[in-house]
Amino acid sequence: HVQLVESGGGSVQAGGSRRLSCIVSGYSYRSCTGWFRQAPGKEREGVAALYTGGGSTYYADSVKGRFTISQDDTENTLYLRMNSLKPEDTAMYYCAADLSLGSSWYLGDFGYWGQGTQVTV
Repeated sequence: HVQLVESGGGSVQAGGSRRLSCIVSGYSYRSCTGWFRQAPGKEREGVAALYTGGGSTYYADSVKGRFTISQDDTENTLYLRMNSLKPEDTAMYYCAADLSLGSSWYLGDFGYWGQGTQVTV
């Protein structure tokens, strides 16, 4: 039984920081994990992704230089460090795992998703 559980959301002032966590259980192989967000009335968008094999990271242009995706040494927790937060970063944030083979991360074709954690700036 695969579970992704996010935490760390909340209200923060513009310019502030927040770190989101996503605990992944029941799933040991993760070629790619990612963070997505969805604001009210908007489509879901890819925020960041981490490819486990080579450690490569990718970011949406809107968060590049402000957000950092990482995972801990045991590789069962995914993080998203968010700095210099802006009101437009307000959204429900979701972590995702198990990218479909051959798909690009920003398309959101992941097999497993968390329930989301709200960030309000």
